[in-house]
Amino acid sequence: MFTRFLSLFLCLVFLGFSSPISHAAPLKVRGAILMDLDRIKVLYRQNDNKKIPPASLTKIMTMYLVFDAIKAKKISLKTKVKVSRHAARTGGSSMHLKAGDVVTVEQLLYGMAVASGNDACVAIAEHLAGSEKNFIMRMNQKARKLEMRNTTFKTTNGLPANGQFTTANDMLALSRNYIMRYPESLRYHSTKTYYYRRHKLTNNNPQLGKYKGADGLKTGWTIASGYNIVSTGRRGKTRLIAIILGAGTAQIRAKELNRLMDAGYKLQKNKNRTVKSLL
Repeated sequence: MFTRFLSLFLCLVFLGFSSPISHAAPLKVRGAILMDLDRIKVLYRQNDNKKIPPASLTKIMTMYLVFDAIKAKKISLKTKVKVSRHAARTGGSSMHLKAGDVVTVEQLLYGMAVASGNDACVAIAEHLAGSEKNFIMRMNQKARKLEMRNTTFKTTNGLPANGQFTTANDMLALSRNYIMRYPESLRYHSTKTYYYRRHKLTNNNPQLGKYKGADGLKTGWTIASGYNIVSTGRRGKTRLIAIILGAGTAQIRAKELNRLMDAGYKLQKNKNRTVKSLL
């Protein structure tokens, strides 16, 4: 009897003094992580090292390398890029490039951020590195520098490929460094619609214009990955960044993302609570 009482007591003590970082799994997703970007503090983890195909979250890395090239003065936003036949024929989501089109780097950035244009990724990769293969090598080199230990890129845009995977933790490493180094990138990621020729391009981020403070970042989907998203927003002095991987539907992704971000913002007013307790 005493042993049972002692076990119960120790269990309650442990629960009472648990870390604000929860490893439980109340979200209906395959992986998740939440960070307070101003304090560089992880507030919530859930299967954050589970390997999952990145889908179009890959484009965050592609855009990161574009901004690196701009900073190094190798290109500018006004640099003109000629679209190859190979780039124009890229399948999946598209900004509707045609072979022979001449577009600016800035147009391609909007194409990647808003329309999730796979064709835009190939066009800029060929321009910067001569080929997709060379650019993908640069993507993986950058991943190593950012200590993305469980990520391998096989495409410039996230189209399905054997051996291509990432984790919520690695996507956090990529996204937080990207935002902190290039805050101007949010201008592209927060754009809801953009026109290329007569084509209206639409951003699939479910929080833009609907969730207070939301201003980026990127969605993704393939059959193998499920519905992914990296989302960020600022309210007052607090910027949060959340990663959701492997939701079953777009609706579940949006609902669980809102729950996670809501809990993160509530935590700022309830310092003695945890994100888990606020979900």
